[in-house]
Amino acid sequence: MLRRELIRPLPELLKAHAARRGSQTAFADSRRGVSYAQLEARTRRLAGHLAQLRLLPGDRAAIYLGNCVETIESYLAIARASAIGVPINPHSSAAELAYLLDDSAARVIVTDHTRLPQVRRLQAERPHLTVVVTGDEESGAVPFDALAETEPQQPARDDLGLDDIAWMLYTSGTTGRPKGVLSTQRSCLWSVAASSAGVLGLSETDRVLWPVPLFHSLAHIYCVLSVTAVGATARITEAFDAEELLHTLRAEEFTFLAGVPTMYHYLLDAARDGDLSLPNLRVCLSAGAISTATLRAEFQETFGVPLLDCYGSTETCGLITANWPNGTQVEGSCGLPVPGLTVRIVDPETHESVETGEEGEIWVGGPSLMVGYYNQPEATEAALPRGWYRTGDLGRRDDLGYHTITGRLSELIIRSGENIHPTEVEQVLLRVPGVADAAVVGSAHPALGEVPVAFLVPAADGFDPDEVFAACREHLAYFKVPEELYEIGSIPRTGSGKIKRHVLAQSPARLRAVSSGSFESLFRLEWTSPAPAPATEAGPVDGDQATSAQRAGGSVATADPEAPGSAVVDCPRGSLDEVLGAVRTGLTDRSGRVAVLTHGMSHDPAQAAVWGLVESMRADAPHDAPVLVDADGGEATAALSAVL
Repeated sequence: MLRRELIRPLPELLKAHAARRGSQTAFADSRRGVSYAQLEARTRRLAGHLAQLRLLPGDRAAIYLGNCVETIESYLAIARASAIGVPINPHSSAAELAYLLDDSAARVIVTDHTRLPQVRRLQAERPHLTVVVTGDEESGAVPFDALAETEPQQPARDDLGLDDIAWMLYTSGTTGRPKGVLSTQRSCLWSVAASSAGVLGLSETDRVLWPVPLFHSLAHIYCVLSVTAVGATARITEAFDAEELLHTLRAEEFTFLAGVPTMYHYLLDAARDGDLSLPNLRVCLSAGAISTATLRAEFQETFGVPLLDCYGSTETCGLITANWPNGTQVEGSCGLPVPGLTVRIVDPETHESVETGEEGEIWVGGPSLMVGYYNQPEATEAALPRGWYRTGDLGRRDDLGYHTITGRLSELIIRSGENIHPTEVEQVLLRVPGVADAAVVGSAHPALGEVPVAFLVPAADGFDPDEVFAACREHLAYFKVPEELYEIGSIPRTGSGKIKRHVLAQSPARLRAVSSGSFESLFRLEWTSPAPAPATEAGPVDGDQATSAQRAGGSVATADPEAPGSAVVDCPRGSLDEVLGAVRTGLTDRSGRVAVLTHGMSHDPAQAAVWGLVESMRADAPHDAPVLVDADGGEATAALSAVL
């Protein structure tokens, strides 16, 4: 059901709610709340003062805040000033913030005391930038609260048309540089009317708990605008602050919750301790990645509420497909198209629709599409051929119309809902002394979905992993910093020089460092390798050392009875700790040849990282006798005979 009455200019919606439910809380955080009457008055005053600060219609105003009520007020006030709101990731590095301010040509930035020093350093080179700061008054900055609490000489414009540009949200692009996605009140509120109110049934009786970062497109549509449009109540928490989230869930009764699979895993852990029940929840929206079947089943069994996977993008101003609260859920599916949207699955080369069940690129048509990318006409034309939006994602549709995402044509890495483009990270890596070449790929992670992993070709003098991490942390937001650094001989490329990432992710490489400083921290899941060759093929077991390794699940055997100094370390089935135990035992106090048998791990994407770890241990052994044999069955026997 499309609730067309919600597709109205924001000032009209705010005034209607102020008159009908003025005392009802609209939004609250851990510090303060604001009623609908207060929200209407404060955003009206802010809009008037922003106009007095020479923020003209069509000018850009940046919102550089965390999850707080002031972020909501800024979104709405900038629209009431007929300007364009530009929400920015509050964890941006100085270089990232500088790019976004310059690219958007923002004339105003709303920030807080925590981020003010960073903003001021950039303001010195941008004298046109007016800084509005929340909290206590600060010399040289305009106080947010004073603007919201005092009547301006100039009234709020409140004349932004439904089809005028209202917001610009940045998204990662194919070049690695973020692109500003332009949207209107109509496109965004249509998404509210069709999906938030239509599919999910959000209404004025709902109490929403929102821990997702407010600069995200998901929050823009399903928290800021949806709650405002329908007249619901929302409690905002600091983004993914697990302790605050649990405290709030225990203290208040909520009906609607949004988050990422990582968060829902945490809630299940809390519930297993008998410390959490959620009897009033009716909708749990999961975004950023598709939930596993186990997570969905356990969540519904524990809380009695389905975990609804969905799929959307910034360019479509919200959801493209969604699972319905009372509908059928298909394993691995992100649901059915939002009513009013047309979703095509096409051949990426011919642009012709593929047959049901076949994989193709997802194209979307409908009223919620973006206007285009700011100041990027070529990128806009490429993304919106003949009125369709090319998502760059690959997927399938089944006979019932349910869609499943299978991959991406582009190389974007999505870590817990945060977009990371490999090229952006690679540009930083290539500036580090000692790095001759670099490539970044996404690696599957059980909780975060994907994490960036870097492959580095060392220059003649080699590179220092600490310097690499330091450079990344200086120039990149924290979630873009690679989790692992691998040393590799060369980066596989096509004839035209493009990185063959699908090959790189499966290539053997030496693990040099991890961001946590501990190998084991990255490998918490059990792994199983192909069946190892029988010990008899490699020879009799070598006494004392074999005892330790066999307890770890592997074996150490002499390769030749007449050459007792030679041995085979047979990597076991089991956890990483067991692998480490077997390899360390096999390499200890050996002066002769030692072969580490890894059973084809380098050709198995799920095991390649473990192979790299074993290889790095071999390379760091106190002698140069060890060799690595990555083969299985008869090939392993032949390879062992050749090297020992």
